[in-house]
Amino acid sequence: MITCETLEKLGKFDTPTICNLIELFDVRPRNVGYMDARIQACFPEMPPMVGFAATATHRSAAPPRKGDSYSAIDGQVARFAELSGPAVVVFQDLDQPTAAANFGEVMCSVYQAFGAVGLVTSGAGRDLEQVRRIGFPVFTGGTICSHGYTHILQLHVPVHVGGIAIYPDDLLHGDCNGVTTIPKEIADEVADIGDDFVAAEMVVISTVRQGGCTVEQLTAARAEMADMIGKLRARVTRAKK
Repeated sequence: MITCETLEKLGKFDTPTICNLIELFDVRPRNVGYMDARIQACFPEMPPMVGFAATATHRSAAPPRKGDSYSAIDGQVARFAELSGPAVVVFQDLDQPTAAANFGEVMCSVYQAFGAVGLVTSGAGRDLEQVRRIGFPVFTGGTICSHGYTHILQLHVPVHVGGIAIYPDDLLHGDCNGVTTIPKEIADEVADIGDDFVAAEMVVISTVRQGGCTVEQLTAARAEMADMIGKLRARVTRAKK
């Protein structure tokens, strides 16, 4: 189980730092596990989003075969209880090109009321000013003013969003820089070493920002940072044995 304390710690760090921390564990190639530039934060000013994927597929180009446009949302929020923690709704839009918005104020208000902490879609959104006012982070491939025939087809299935596969209950972290997955088996350790990693980076940052930095000082600071990060890498490698 990933505790609320771990989720809170992960939320202290920006998403690029989370990606850097994951690299220390050597559990996946450095060029996988994060969404590409098609997925953008609608509200870059909001703090990091951390939660578990409540996946779904979506269409809006034609009416649903049965039920109304929002008939599946009740079952969708009911299934948030199956997740390991707070939900992040993740939609794969099956229409190519995206025909209408996958979400708006009503849907985001419902998701938030049932404990969701954000939404990611390969499609589009709308009502952005209203969604911003309720403090609900959303990540999209664009915006469209109409919801068309919006309807949800499948729940808790593997989806493909931003160039990567997302599975139900995957741990996600997102901010103004993008969205990444965090392998669950290292989540606790990632959270625990974050402050030490930031401190290592600050060795170089503080050196060059103080003014009048020489190449020799930069070289020494970079060596000190590398040594600190090397010790962190050794620490998590021992933890995996």
